[in-house]
Parts: sequence; structure tokens; C-alpha cells
Amino acid sequence: MRIFVIRRAIFMVLSVIAATLIVFSMSRLQGDPRYLFLASGYASQETWDAWGEEFGLDKPVPIQYFIWLGKAMKGDFGKSLKSGYSSVEMIKIFAPASLQLGLAAWFFVLITGVPLGVLSAVKRGTIWDLIGRSFAVFGQALPPFWLGIMLILIFAVKLDWLPPGQRGGPSHYILPAVTLGWLASAGMMRLVRSAMLEVLDSEYVKLARAKGVSSTVVIWKHAFRNALIPPLTFGALIMAAFIAGTVVTETVFAWPGLGFMTVQAIINNDFPVMTTAVMVFTILYLFVVFIVDVLYAYIDPRIRLG
Repeated sequence: MRIFVIRRAIFMVLSVIAATLIVFSMSRLQGDPRYLFLASGYASQETWDAWGEEFGLDKPVPIQYFIWLGKAMKGDFGKSLKSGYSSVEMIKIFAPASLQLGLAAWFFVLITGVPLGVLSAVKRGTIWDLIGRSFAVFGQALPPFWLGIMLILIFAVKLDWLPPGQRGGPSHYILPAVTLGWLASAGMMRLVRSAMLEVLDSEYVKLARAKGVSSTVVIWKHAFRNALIPPLTFGALIMAAFIAGTVVTETVFAWPGLGFMTVQAIINNDFPVMTTAVMVFTILYLFVVFIVDVLYAYIDPRIRLG
């Protein structure tokens, strides 16, 4: 078990380094980021020289990356070239909005995907099963950006029931949360349905029914509890993805979260913020995957031996 955990931890560290290396390299495809600010009149000669010394911008790109990585390992992720705030401070500013939206989207997934999956499995072959499977198909077929725009046009512009976006009161969370959680809800529904069908066809469930146990007890106590592991794993992974921030949803709704911050950093070629954001996204997601892998290996020894 210890060797399994060490291997997974090493893989997580290497994945984080690889992700930051890719993003750092892509940020250099436009050339020296100082030129962007110089053209807009933002960077003076003093700023040009200061950035060159701080980030090693006069050195080859591989050297620049190792300079950044060395500072990052000491907790220094650099400052935003645009605002002057430290990258860590910007993460702290934008992270709460992503966290709140992620929790709202996760709640939407739980109250839609799980009940529909259970209902579709229990009512297999009926109209309810058809409705559930249709929801899953449409949910996974609709692009999030298109869905978000349509929701804004219908419920904000035409009907004027809900605000079109931006962070605010509880009503501001509805459209972004539905957009962010729609695809995951469809996936959760299919996963719950599949797991429930497998359990409902098992021998111990048939035995419980033969003993005269009520359908409610059979479904929720025997079947649902034993079908929870795959949905719980999926739920943990999508929660990590939601909190890390979803670029498309936050951009469509002008939601001031990590995804929106990352888009602005890309537009401005603000590489300290870009690389820091990607590191946060990657660490958060891989940490959840790491915990899930360890729990699986603890429950099923065959996994750690594979």
C-alpha cells in the first residue's frame, strides 16, 4: 500500500510540472510578453528592465521556466504583469466566486442526476426511463457555451425572470449553476442508472424481494447504497473541476472566478497568473484523483497490485 501511495504521489508531482511546462511554453508562442505591454504604452523602459531581471525574460525560454519553477517551489509565483498584484493574491480574490458557483452546480447535479438515474433504473423500459435517457443524451450533446447563451436569451432577456450573469444574490447563481452542472448531471444520471441496474439484477436484491421486503427498502437500503461507489467517485471529480473554475461558463456569464481570471490572463499574456492558475487547477484535480485512487486501493487490494 505504501509503494502504491508513493507511486501515485510521484505521478501527481510530475503531472503538475508537465502542465505548467506546457502552459508556460504556450505563453511564449507570442514572443516576449513585454512587447504586448510596450505596444499599449503600459510598460516603460524601467518596467521593461525590471521584468527582464525578475523573470529572466532576456534568457532562453527553458531557463525562464526553471527560474519560475525554482521561485514557485519557494512559494514565490510572481506578480501579475497587468495589475501588479501577486499571483497568489489574485487566486485568493477570484477563488471564492468559483467555489460558490462550483457548490451550486454540484448541488444541481445531485438533485437532478441522482434521482433521474434511480427513477430510470427502477422504471426500466417505461416512459420514465425514456425521459431519463433522453435527458442524458441531450445533456451530453449540448455545448455549455450554447446552453448558457440560450438560457440568458430565454430567462434573462425574453422573460426577464433571472439576471443574465455576474456575481450577486441567490438568483444570480441559477443560470450559471445550471449551465455548469448540466453536462455533469447527464453523466451522473447515466452512471447512477447503470450502477442501479447492475445491483437490481443481483442475487441479494432478488432474495430481499422474495422475502417480502418493501420496494422502498429494497431500492434505497439495498440497491442504492451498494451502487454508490461509482457515482461518489464521479461526484468527487466533478466537484474538483467545478471549484477549479470552468472557463466557458464563467466567461459566458462574466462570473469573476478562476476561469474568468485565467481567460483575462491569456488575453493579456500575463504568464505569471496563467501558470499559477494552471498549477492550482492541476493540483486540486489531481489531489482529488489521488485520494480516490488511495481509497479504491484500500477497499480493493487488486487495484494496488495492478
